[in-house]
Amino acid sequence: MHEKSAGTRLDPVLRRQVWRQGLSVGVATGAYGISFGALAVAAGLNLWQTQALSALMFTGGSQFAFIGIVGGGGLGATPAAIAASSMLGIRNGLYALELTQLLGVTRLRRLAAAHVTIDESTAVAVSQGDVRAARLGFWVTGLSVFVLWNLMTLAGALVGNALGDPKQWGLDGAACAAFTALLWPRLKSRDAVGIAVLAAVIAIGLSPAVPAGVPVIAAAAAALLAWRAPRTAAGQARTEETQS
Repeated sequence: MHEKSAGTRLDPVLRRQVWRQGLSVGVATGAYGISFGALAVAAGLNLWQTQALSALMFTGGSQFAFIGIVGGGGLGATPAAIAASSMLGIRNGLYALELTQLLGVTRLRRLAAAHVTIDESTAVAVSQGDVRAARLGFWVTGLSVFVLWNLMTLAGALVGNALGDPKQWGLDGAACAAFTALLWPRLKSRDAVGIAVLAAVIAIGLSPAVPAGVPVIAAAAAALLAWRAPRTAAGQARTEETQS
């Protein structure tokens, strides 16, 4: 639950903290773009196709799903690749439901916000206790990931096979570490721990049996419902007390 912002500016110490947090997540995540660039070229995409995917699709997991299927089945697998990547991208719509009121953006800024509504920008935003800090964290993280991801995609596409197997670099581990650092301070209550465990169990349990993207969406939806349920019940209880 975010505190309401006052009319004053964001505290300078908190501002610097949010900038550091957003940029650190941006660097950790953006660096993994070099892996996507190398893998996309290896899957048969040219430089411009690879760069367009990063700039226009910009959903990390969806991009890897797309090139994974195209690389295995060629152009004939394009419809399946689009379906899998779209399935993974649905989770960003769930994030948007949570961020719409928080960001308070309109028109062109809403379009920009929609494009950089990703796992990382959402995580940094919702981890803040102040509305102004949440908005700053969202934009710093989202834009830094976008810029670095695209630059590293270009580097990976240009260097290509000279990198060897990008997975051996462990860059995916850096992104996971950044997420863990954001998540851990939020696990202060039994409810938060329970929701995290529920989402993890659902994702792990579904992964072997359903198409790519479905476990992520199911886990995110379950976590969102579990998070909202007690708050909705509490709100109804307060309403009934007021009416009685």
